[in-house]
This record gives sequence, structure tokens and C-alpha cells, in this order.
Amino acid sequence: MDAYLAVFLTAGLHAYAEVFGVAAAVTFVATPLVRRFVIAAGVIDQPSDRRVHPKPTPTMGGLAMYLGFLAALGLSRAVPFFHDVNGASPEPLAALVACTLMVGLGAIDDTRGTTAISKLTAQIFIAGVVVLFGVRFAYSWAPWLPGNGIVVLSGDLPVILTIVFVVSVANAVNLVDGLDGLAAGMVAVAASAFFIFMVRSPSSFFGEASQAALLSAITVGICLGFLPWNFFPARIFMGDTGSMLLGMLLAIATISGVGNNPRPPSPGELAAPLALVVVPLLVLAVPILDVVLAIVRRTWRGQGIGHADKEHLHHRLMEIGHGHRQAVLLMYLWSALISGCGLAIGLIDGRFVVGLILVGAAALFSATAFPRLAQDNGSRRQEPVIGPSVAAEPGRPREPAPEGPPDDTGGLPPAAP
Repeated sequence: MDAYLAVFLTAGLHAYAEVFGVAAAVTFVATPLVRRFVIAAGVIDQPSDRRVHPKPTPTMGGLAMYLGFLAALGLSRAVPFFHDVNGASPEPLAALVACTLMVGLGAIDDTRGTTAISKLTAQIFIAGVVVLFGVRFAYSWAPWLPGNGIVVLSGDLPVILTIVFVVSVANAVNLVDGLDGLAAGMVAVAASAFFIFMVRSPSSFFGEASQAALLSAITVGICLGFLPWNFFPARIFMGDTGSMLLGMLLAIATISGVGNNPRPPSPGELAAPLALVVVPLLVLAVPILDVVLAIVRRTWRGQGIGHADKEHLHHRLMEIGHGHRQAVLLMYLWSALISGCGLAIGLIDGRFVVGLILVGAAALFSATAFPRLAQDNGSRRQEPVIGPSVAAEPGRPREPAPEGPPDDTGGLPPAAP
């Protein structure tokens, strides 16, 4: 008991708690201020056939998340526990520069709009900046090779893999941001799993500072600070400004913590080579799967990859009978299940125990995936979903929007021309 209590009294845990708390507090306080600013600037997301919200809603809430990120990252430089991380590791500075560029790109897209090719080009450039700072995959795992399958990357391969990964994660979070609170909650789950995965140490918990754990703690903080304003019915959207910021933070934390260690895992560790690929893929499984399905679907139809539609996983959940809140909470649950499986694979060195966890997670996933299909033998048909303020269940009264924290905006203006 004393050993477990000692973990919670370490300077490391206090340091992570401080940056998490500052990130959450600054984001929460800044969000209504940003909301007033974007309303005055006319940055309003209008309803359309590709949206699910029924009324104009301010967007670009990612600016508040960015302020929380800056405050927490600045605090980390004053905390002695993170002195070596900030002094010798390139990740914090890379995150500062790359996230600033991503927020700028997102702000342009939220206010003026961009074409898919121009956005992709800018994302590739920003990912290249990350590589120039020295944040790149150092090795990977190839299970078909003899031995433990660990491959040390050389030449241009680390650069290519890093750029592809950064762009993929940024777009995955961007695409999953389709329902109120969905992206913020799912990223909070993923970042929490990364934090747990990275803070474990061969000697003791929280024994040494980790740049990946630092960025993960900040990411969880800004997500939870923004979520009260963004959960259904949302008073503000994060927009591309926020979704690409979160994607960049997740990508850098993953590269730093899983594929950029100076010493590859030892061949005797069962979990280590699996963790190189399986852990990040499992933690990000839901948004990555959504991206893959979207690409296949649009390619099959002869549409461009950037073509918008309402056929993402969260839209499908609403079509089969889940309400707005239910769909969001269900995807939270799935993210937690998959992230838990990733942690089990990465941290537990026992095939039988890991197998039981995977089977249990699969069973719970199956039990929650399609509950409404079993009701009434399919005789009840879902009403069209036109937005979060419309009842998603037949016979269910419309849910009034709860009053949020007071502000002096006096309602939303018409869309800017």
C-alpha cells in the first residue's frame, strides 16, 4: 500500500498534474472569450446538407485550445522536473512551431476556406518542419523479418514515414470532428492512453520526465477544458483550428514516445515490438478506420478524397437509431476499449491475459454496436436526423438546449458575406 501511495507523492506526478491543470483551466476560461471574438468576426458555421447542426454556431474554438497549449508548455519550462526534456529534446520546440503553423492553417480554412490540395500541401510542409526539428521515426517493426522484426530506418524512409504519419493523424482527427464533443472526447481518451503507456518506467513510475507524456498530458488538458463548451448541444465548434492542433499533438507524442527512442527495444521483450505498431494504431483505430473507409468509399464512387459527405461512422450510428449524445458516448466507449487493448498489448507480458482482455473488449463492442437493430425486429424506422437539437429517437421529445455560462453576445449574427 505504501508503494502505491508513494507513486502519488512523486514530483513527477505533481509536475504532470500541474501542466494538465493549467491546460484545462486556461482553455476553459478562454473558450467563452474566443466565442465572443469569433461571433464578432462573423466566423459562423452555417447549417447545410453536410452538417448535422440545425442553427448557426460559432467555430474556430481551437484558438482557446491553442492558448491552453501555450500556457501549459510555458509552465513546463518553469517546472524543474521537465528541465532536461525542454533543454535536450526537440519535441517541445517542434510542437510549438508545428502547432502554431497548424493553427494558422486551420484558422484560414475556418474563415476563408481552402481547397483539399492546398490544405494537403500545407500539411505536408508543416510535417516537413517537424522532421527538420529532428522528430522522426528512428525504427519500425517488420514482423515478416527474422528475429524480433525491429528495423532501424535509414535514408529517406524515416522522413517519408514521419510525414505520412503526421498528415494522416491530423486528417483523421479532422474527419472525426463531426458531432458535438466527439473529437475532443476521443482525443482525450487516446492521449490519456499514451500518457499511461509512456509514464511507466523500468525502475519506477514517474521516475524520469518524458516529452511524449508531457505533450499527452497537455493534450488531455486542453480537450477536457474545451469539452464543457463543445458537448451536445455545442456552444462553439473547435473547427479545423482545433482538430488539426490536436492531430499534430497526438502525432508528435506518438513519434516521440513509440518510434523515436534512441535505443530500440531488446529482443527479449514480447510487448515492445508489438507496441511499436499496434499501440498507436489501436489508440487511433477509430479515426484511422474512418479515414480509410472514407477514402475507399469516395474512390469507389469516382469522387475526390476531399469530397465531404455524411457517411462517417458517427453518421452511421445516428442512422441506425442512436441519438446524438448516444452516438458520441458510444464512440467514447469504443475508443476507450481499443485504447485499453493497446495498453494491454504494450504493458502486459502475458499472452493469455492479453487474449482475455481482447476477447472481453470485442464482446463489449459487439454488445453495444447495434442495440437498436434488435429492438422491434427492425419495424421501427429512424426519423431523419437534421441536427443535434432534433430528437434522434422516434417519439422522443426535442431536447432543449441547456443554458451555458452567461455571455453578452446576445445571440448569433447572420453569416458573414
